[in-house]
Formats: sequence, structure tokens, C-alpha cells
Amino acid sequence: MIIDDEPSAINTLRLMLERYVPEISSLRYTSNPLEGLQLIKTFQPQLLFLDIQMPLLSGFDLLKQIQPVNCNIIFTTAHDRYAIEAIRFSALDYLMKPIDADELRLAVDKFMIKEVVQKSRSMLYHNLVHNITSPSKKDFKLAINTTGGTHFFHTHEIIRLEAESNYTKIFFSNKKNMLASRTLRDYEEILTDHGFIRTHKSHLVNKQHIVNYMSDGMLTMTDDSKVEISRRRQHEVMGILKGK
Repeated sequence: MIIDDEPSAINTLRLMLERYVPEISSLRYTSNPLEGLQLIKTFQPQLLFLDIQMPLLSGFDLLKQIQPVNCNIIFTTAHDRYAIEAIRFSALDYLMKPIDADELRLAVDKFMIKEVVQKSRSMLYHNLVHNITSPSKKDFKLAINTTGGTHFFHTHEIIRLEAESNYTKIFFSNKKNMLASRTLRDYEEILTDHGFIRTHKSHLVNKQHIVNYMSDGMLTMTDDSKVEISRRRQHEVMGILKGK
């Protein structure tokens, strides 16, 4: 299902879905988000493409009215950096307009291969509502997916992150360590604007939790752990720390 206030955007996405996503067997769409609310109830889509910026009812306002969410959502947006950051913090998917065919196919593939249980999905969308309505980015909660479920934390609770192949080990100030099913590169892209520093190919640290820098090129963290700074990142890291 597609909800977008621009009929031309609906038509473009509809044609792209017909061409690049033949697995879709039934499609509904509307440019009226209020009508979309009713259509969600009757059509009960498995996958919803939801525009964020709409005049009558924004995508996030619509989301608040369909709790609990019984479908997967791929948000579509032109330019809304704050909204995109809130979406990424909540481990959800979005597509930038104009939509690229390869990115569309990738987003749908991710939807098709991941089995998101009802409880976890509702929690993710509930967290997105929390993030998008927060007065400041520092109030965002990061969704962390693990084999044991999804957990939500403020960034100040995270001391550091360490790469483990395609997973990431996360160290907290007052909780047990956790193995997340995302790469360190993913977390670097999300957390760099929130005071985290990539010190090494295997390490990402929260500068709030740095105690000191040692002459041997190591950082001491608040949990007494030692984190290496790679030689090629040393100048960059020192510049950030001097401005702390």
C-alpha cells in the first residue's frame, strides 16, 4: 500500500513496483492520509510505503493513530534530516525521493527476508514515535536488535562498541554487554553526530566516557577498559578530544 499526498509520486512508485517488485500481488494507494487510515484497516497491507511530509496528516501523525502497527513500513521522504535520523535510530527503513530502483528493490528484499515478530515491530514503531517527538536528539533512544530481541537505550548509556565480524559488541555503563546484529560501520554512520568517535577499524567510543589518553596510543574508558587508536586515526581523534 502507498500513502503519499502527491499523485505523481504515487504513480511513479506504483510503476516502479510493478516493474521491479513482481512479488507484489495486490496494491492499494491514496493521496489522502485520512482515507489511508481507513484503507489500512480494510486492506490490511503487509507492507506500507508512507510519505513523511503530508499537509493533512504527516506520516508520523498517521503512525500514532494506527498503534499497534500490524504491517511493515518503509518511509519515503525528500529532505528531512531530523526525521531520517529518528528512523535510523529506531532500526527502520526509509527511501529518499526521487526513489532509486536498486534501493527500492533492496528495501523490499530486506522486508521479505526478515521475520519481524508482532511485539518487536510494535516496539520499533513506538520508539520511532518517541524519537520524532523528542525535543532534542540527545533524547533519542537507539534500537538494538539482538538474537534475544530488541532493546532500546539512550546514547549516554553506551560506553563503546567493538566490531565482531558482521556483528557489534556493545558495552554499557550499567548493563550487561550485548551482541547486536548490525555492523560497526552501521553504528558509526548513526552515532557519529551523537559524540561517538571511530578510533580504530574495530572500535567506536562515546567521548563522554573517555577518561584519558595514554602515551602508548590507548584510551581509558569509564569502565576501565582500554581502547586502541590506530596510527592513521590518531591525528583526527586527538583533534576531536582537544575540542571536547
